[in-house]
Amino acid sequence: MFNEWFGLLFAIINFILVLAMYRLFGKTGLFVWIGFSTVMANLQVVKTIEMFGLTATLGNAMYGTAFLVTDILNEKYGKEEAKKAVWLGFFTLLSMTLIMQMVLMFKPHETDFAQESLSTLFSVLPRIAAGSLAAYLVSQFTDVYIFTYLKKKFPKDGQFWIRNNGSTMISQLLDTLVFTSIAFLGVFPLEEWIQIFITTYLLKFIVAVLDTPFGYIAKRFPVKDEDAV
Repeated sequence: MFNEWFGLLFAIINFILVLAMYRLFGKTGLFVWIGFSTVMANLQVVKTIEMFGLTATLGNAMYGTAFLVTDILNEKYGKEEAKKAVWLGFFTLLSMTLIMQMVLMFKPHETDFAQESLSTLFSVLPRIAAGSLAAYLVSQFTDVYIFTYLKKKFPKDGQFWIRNNGSTMISQLLDTLVFTSIAFLGVFPLEEWIQIFITTYLLKFIVAVLDTPFGYIAKRFPVKDEDAV
């Protein structure tokens, strides 16, 4: 049960760091976190672990923080700011993928010890990044528009959990389907892919539930003068 309990602690620490970035740096901190989280999630996803007796990939908690950030931006600053964050994350991931593929093309010195490790980590990145980029755009814009729709239907402060969970859980289902299909179909046996799909969405579902209290905390943070719209 180590992975399960440690995974819970890991997710909570991720959300605490999001709040710290927002509290210290305002809206700018949220935009920085979007770029950071998209890169980190796509590095973590190459590592597979076992959780609840099934094969899972890392990166779900970190990726979940991106949805929390866009929900906070949408809630406090409006849909256009949330959309801006989505494009920022997309361009950050695209840039990292391009740059690291060029890094691998440099001929290493005979004393170099990093090329093999970098190649192991980043040589699989294009397919993972392609799946992530496609899934990211589909799911994040779905999240923004569903959140905006739910905000009109359930506008009360105490109904934030409906807006947050409703938008995130639906968009994360699309994200999981698109990403695992592009990144892992044909790489893993079908039975293993099904396990990864189920476990990945289950973990994202849990993360979506866990992030709600942190969203309420973020709503209480005062809007800095430079953040005002």
